[in-house]
Amino acid sequence: MMQSADTRRQIVSSYLDNVSIDDGLLKELRDMLVALENIPKKEDKYILTLCGEKNIGLDLSYEINEIKKDLLFLEDGEAAFDIFLAELYPGFDEAVNAGYELLKDVPLRNFITDRDGTINNYCGRYASSTQSVYNSIYLSRFAEVVTDNSVILTSAPLEDIGLVDISVNKPGIFIYAGAKGRRYIGKDQNRGQKPIKEFRQKKLDAFNKKIKELVKKKEYQIYTFIGSGLQFKFGQTTIARQNMAGSIPEDVSRNFLDIIKNMVGQIDPDKEFLRIEDTGTDIEVLLTIESDEDDVELKDFDKGDGVKFLNEALGLDLGNGANLICGDTNSDVPMVPASMDYTKDTWAIFVTRSDELKEKVREVCPNSYFVPEPDMLVAILNKLAKGKK
Repeated sequence: MMQSADTRRQIVSSYLDNVSIDDGLLKELRDMLVALENIPKKEDKYILTLCGEKNIGLDLSYEINEIKKDLLFLEDGEAAFDIFLAELYPGFDEAVNAGYELLKDVPLRNFITDRDGTINNYCGRYASSTQSVYNSIYLSRFAEVVTDNSVILTSAPLEDIGLVDISVNKPGIFIYAGAKGRRYIGKDQNRGQKPIKEFRQKKLDAFNKKIKELVKKKEYQIYTFIGSGLQFKFGQTTIARQNMAGSIPEDVSRNFLDIIKNMVGQIDPDKEFLRIEDTGTDIEVLLTIESDEDDVELKDFDKGDGVKFLNEALGLDLGNGANLICGDTNSDVPMVPASMDYTKDTWAIFVTRSDELKEKVREVCPNSYFVPEPDMLVAILNKLAKGKK
């Protein structure tokens, strides 16, 4: 999939520059598709072997289907691709048209969005969730034509199997922000980060040293290959304990969670510096931060904090909206009130079927809209761009 990222970057660059795409690049995509589909299967899972000893059954629908969609997009054209999406998703045209009508007259200045599950279809493994060609082209069009600043803000790492490694967009179009906005790469390719006090960082460093040693053991290596794998982020470390396919027996997964809890407890027995958040699939070990309101009070750094930091560091000028905020989970909600603190001219589109999440977003932002699929949101953004041309 990393190889496919290099191929896709070349294709995206040619497409956006109106240059003929090399047939060899399309052949590379076709060959990758064949290679993926030829991985041995057992029932509905593709079987990969770890160290020649342990088999892992994986759902590779993202990797395979996104290459198929790219080939359709490139070989049959955008019109045929849009028809395909309308047939793939019930209510597609209605959802896209309604989103377009909502925002077509809004002068959007800033676009701040989560990635996975929001503007990118969900993949069971972060490291192989390489962005699709069609996705990059539609998003790039929107970023260049509609907004002044487009920020992709994720909790994942920024680099070293992070956001920039799996993105295939041309440089200079997007601002990339990892670790919930603690680190960024601007459109000018300059890098920055929100400082962490040294005595706090040492606690996370101590945990990272222990987890590296732990996953070297054969019985724990599998946790680096499923789901999110092992991610060292700025101010946070994530280790998978399960994936969406349920590849790990639940009792084994819970035992691994207990091992991590004990490890954190040894490093931070008074719970002053580290906090554990268990999503059911990932174990997130987070550094607490001192809140702005009270120098003693501790809180988790969230994406709302990231939005405010990026506004100051990059001069986004959020107070002179309109701003469009997009997400798909509860962890994305803090971005909305963060923007609302600067301007009421804040709009939100969330990708969700959850009535509870919809209500949370509506409570903080009256100008809210919801769609059930990332491809619907991306299609709305593409239509907004075409409407501006």
